[in-house]
Amino acid sequence: MLNIDQIKGIIFDYGATMDSNGKHWSEVLWDAYLMNQVPVKKQEFRDAYLYGEKYLALHSVIQPDFTFKDVLLAKTDLQLKWLIEQGFLPSSCNSSEYSLAISNQCYIFAIAALKKARPILKELVSKYPLVLVSNFYGNLEAVLKDFSLDTYFKGIIESAVVGIRKPDPAIFSLGVEALQLKPEAVVVIGDSYTKDILPAASLGCRTIWLRGAGWENEPLKGAADKVIYDFEALREIFGILKND
Repeated sequence: MLNIDQIKGIIFDYGATMDSNGKHWSEVLWDAYLMNQVPVKKQEFRDAYLYGEKYLALHSVIQPDFTFKDVLLAKTDLQLKWLIEQGFLPSSCNSSEYSLAISNQCYIFAIAALKKARPILKELVSKYPLVLVSNFYGNLEAVLKDFSLDTYFKGIIESAVVGIRKPDPAIFSLGVEALQLKPEAVVVIGDSYTKDILPAASLGCRTIWLRGAGWENEPLKGAADKVIYDFEALREIFGILKND
């Protein structure tokens, strides 16, 4: 049970929590593939997505000054080139044209999601210290600046910078330390049950699970103190009036 009166600080996940309202980015990208009529099957896309994520984790493709639009373009370039190499798309396919269209569509999607999230964050930061804990590529500060979110967070714990990735609870321990609070006084808000909720709960943090359209089917009940289905639900939980 979540008792807001006991909460003194908040840890947010970033990707798919703030910038897609809980929808896994693989699903956002797949929707863009469909919209742009890329002639591949969903399983082929999923394999390309996983290939791209692994490649980005091992190679310094994403630079510290990359905006999220740059990241999306790099991701889709990798995916489409892999799909061509594997024979899922013809070699004559204009991958650059597809990549630009898909990344633009996804960037617009993120802007819309963050437009909803920003006023809520603005209210929360007036009441609580906020910290980000995210699996990201080393450019999260540039992404936040591009989206005008860079002033809201007391600390940014980014996997590529600290060398620890979710679901290792140690990365959330760094977030708790940045808040200078005890775990039970911190609530962690994230979209992934396995990468956010379980490791945070193992430390004694309170948790709010933003359960959107995900890659895998995750349990409805479990360690989460609260389950929500829309970022807007945080208004009711934290008593934020909709007057913006």
